[in-house]
Amino acid sequence: MADLYVVGTGPGEYEKMTMEARDVLSACEVIAGYKVYVELLRQHFPDKEYIVTGMTEETKRCRLALEAAESRRTAMVCSGDAGVYGMAGLLLEMGQDYPQVDIQVVAGVTAALSGSAVLGAPLGNDFAVISLSDLLTPWDKIQLRLKNAAASDFAICLYNPASSKRRDYLKRACGLIMEYQPPDTVCGYVKNIGRKGQEQRILTLRELAEAEADMFTTVFVGNSQTRCIGGRMVTPRGYKLK
Repeated sequence: MADLYVVGTGPGEYEKMTMEARDVLSACEVIAGYKVYVELLRQHFPDKEYIVTGMTEETKRCRLALEAAESRRTAMVCSGDAGVYGMAGLLLEMGQDYPQVDIQVVAGVTAALSGSAVLGAPLGNDFAVISLSDLLTPWDKIQLRLKNAAASDFAICLYNPASSKRRDYLKRACGLIMEYQPPDTVCGYVKNIGRKGQEQRILTLRELAEAEADMFTTVFVGNSQTRCIGGRMVTPRGYKLK
């Protein structure tokens, strides 16, 4: 049985990768991935053969990785966690045509968790994670999810809040949330988590609607209990303070 590992590499820095992920990548002969994520790994694993593809070439990338895994131990890398907006699901679907390849998923630290740590504890109670990218999910469904999460008073983590083709999506999302949550709701964002140029800010929901964001920004919208405490964004778990 050949091996194909789907590896979540965390937020970016080598030091923030899990020990399991590092061990798996060290043991593999081939590493496949999106070009941005591969470049973060080359200096640490210079002796590997790399399969690199660009954006929107996910199916091709998976097929090449599955073919490589038929003869060599191979890893498909994803930022964050491979099962959260990553390649794990697609590889498991396509892997049905490669029964001789054993696909194993290696967990990583997704941006909701690494970004949360930078800001403080914005996800200390129930929360929802929603991507604003409508490349694979229709915008009307995204709107419904935003409204339901806000109406249910979830803290919300937003992935892919804006791009060159979706410049106003974060503003539109904030407008939908403000139908259920007040404009002074505590929010925050982190850009380039765990990478050069990391930037973070805590602000109100009203201010967030006017903020600049991109595909490397992770956004956090608090719930009715979220507070700014000592410059940190905190959503209390509900423990009684004595």
